[in-house]
Amino acid sequence: MLPRDLKPEHFTKYPPEARKLITDHLETLRVLPLTYVANLLREAIEYDFRFPVERRELEKELANAGALTPEQKREWFQGFAAIALSAELEKTDWPDRPARFVEQLSAFLWTTHQLDAFRKAALDYADRLSRALPPEPPPVPRLGIAVIGQGVTAYEDPLFYKLRAHGAYFSRVNPDGGLELLLNAIGKRAQDHPIPYRHWYIDGGSAGEHAPELTCVSYQGLATVREALLHRMRPQIDQPGMGPEALRTFLAQVTPEELGLRTGDPILDRFQVKLFTEGSGTQIFSTTFVQWAAREALRRAQPCTMLVRFTPRQRQKPMNELLSEKQDQAELDPVGSLIDADLGAYYNWINQQRLSGEEHSSFLAWFENHSQAVVIGPTIPRGTESRSETNLAQLVAWTG
Repeated sequence: MLPRDLKPEHFTKYPPEARKLITDHLETLRVLPLTYVANLLREAIEYDFRFPVERRELEKELANAGALTPEQKREWFQGFAAIALSAELEKTDWPDRPARFVEQLSAFLWTTHQLDAFRKAALDYADRLSRALPPEPPPVPRLGIAVIGQGVTAYEDPLFYKLRAHGAYFSRVNPDGGLELLLNAIGKRAQDHPIPYRHWYIDGGSAGEHAPELTCVSYQGLATVREALLHRMRPQIDQPGMGPEALRTFLAQVTPEELGLRTGDPILDRFQVKLFTEGSGTQIFSTTFVQWAAREALRRAQPCTMLVRFTPRQRQKPMNELLSEKQDQAELDPVGSLIDADLGAYYNWINQQRLSGEEHSSFLAWFENHSQAVVIGPTIPRGTESRSETNLAQLVAWTG
């Protein structure tokens, strides 16, 4: 089947809002290349569980495609149209299972040496789209906070080495009540700007007391979900021929309900499950979970406020042991986790800077219960150091 053959009944299994979105734009999709349409459907089928920013972006992309003239459509999508597909691929039920089709397409492009051509087509299209539909600015300047080093009593090596070049390093910060102060600060931002999914708190341990306006995800809060998923994964891993691709396909089909996750927020439930089914190592390492959760939240929800707290992960062992043992019995590695988190804080800042409004955004990283911190912001001198006594309240105020 080709896009020109698409009919409303091909989307009866889609969630209701996704089904309406696609059928409303069916005339547009019918004249576009299969390689593009299938990839778009892979995103659209999840429309009901997407964050508001993602929904708007998808709606604008479809509206933009519909507004193009026939000549413009040929120009925009010529790279996708030039990809030669096999009759076998075209005959698959790709509208019903677009994600599975995209997996098969990737393998086909690799074996037919068309992967580079497809990548170029995708990049060219993305460039055109970003020029036609520039990203929306945040409603309030972004603030990112990274808290690292829980459980480390002493550490002599330099911290925040990569972040210092972009802001000011402080070596005499009063740490008293630091985490509570930071949580109160982001809670106030969330209350002052009450926009759903725009203010996040991600914790690698148990979440501290926080404002209900914050979208909160914590590693310990999802302990039963992780264990339920690992229980389902272990028999699959032991099966002959179960490679990474087959395991990924299996995990992609796991739903929140199957793992006992029912918070009443289906968007957040689906997001949290995907952290474990799409992330590598998120099921067993708290630092990896935090880093991946922050990356995905920034990429998808584009928050204005995010506090990320790294906690000790278990000590590294052979993967078979890590997957088989109970997490509450694991030996922790606070110092190794601090090293992971120091680099993780830098990656969080990099990912934040990839979003719109980066010239106005701020970032604060703090060594929990210690006196070291770094602040980055539009008014903060780069590559500077302060040895004056200060506190976290002052540092937060300097972020604006």
